[in-house]
Amino acid sequence: MFCVTSVSKGYNIRTEQHTPDKFCSILGELHWLLGIEIKRVREQRTIHLSQRSYIDSILRRYGLQDLKPASIPMDTSVRLSSAQSPATMAEFAAMRDVPYHEAVGSLMYAALGTRPDIAFAVQTVSRFSTKPGPAHWEAVKKIFRYLKGTIELWLSYGRSGGALTGYADADGSMAEDRHAISGYAFIVNGGAVSWSAKRQEIIALSTTETEYVAATHAAKEALWLRSLISQLFNARTKHIDIRFHFICWIVEQGSIRLVYCPTEDMVADTLTKALPSAKVKYFASELGLSPA
Repeated sequence: MFCVTSVSKGYNIRTEQHTPDKFCSILGELHWLLGIEIKRVREQRTIHLSQRSYIDSILRRYGLQDLKPASIPMDTSVRLSSAQSPATMAEFAAMRDVPYHEAVGSLMYAALGTRPDIAFAVQTVSRFSTKPGPAHWEAVKKIFRYLKGTIELWLSYGRSGGALTGYADADGSMAEDRHAISGYAFIVNGGAVSWSAKRQEIIALSTTETEYVAATHAAKEALWLRSLISQLFNARTKHIDIRFHFICWIVEQGSIRLVYCPTEDMVADTLTKALPSAKVKYFASELGLSPA
């Protein structure tokens, strides 16, 4: 299946005229793709993406449709650890019928598709998939409760200018193994187009080091996105010669510009830690999530 899009109406017409009928059919404007609902508002020149039907289906699949909605995907006071994993036969038996792996996998699809606001929470619970305990399962259900309460949020584009803007952050305060979490988000036309919440591979010795590593990961993605937007992208070059000190070189070359961002405006903060309700709502809006 192919989804063809263009900013040029003339190009779309030529594509239709030169597409052999035996290879494909022209189905018209796109409304659904891989479980993602797509809504275009031509008068406002905006496009909106939603997985509300998918979210409703996974709530029902795991029997969680009657849970009380929540305003945040993870409590700020929660500290999940491997010490909360089952240790006795009775504890393992209690978790045997809990669909932990399947539920986390379902949440990952939402986090990767249209819901960057749950990326950190999903990354956190996924670390305990091999030996989940009751506390881990409660954290998973909390994410479902948040999705239920925010099911009408759409990832929207076209509300503001088209410049590529990135945010990068890191946090190690919740990591029991001292591996910090790197988070980045890139915004184009008012909506997030790329985001990540990832555990750092190295054990940094200071907050400065964690921020440095996070900025490097974001810089790598920034170069790739810029090439993609410029239609110069080559998949084979995305990860060549990437080192943590690489960021110094590309800043010197003028390829990217590093700008200090205060904590209260750091959109990537929501990708590195659990936040209170007001910040969750604010950063979700900054990522382009809003009622369409």
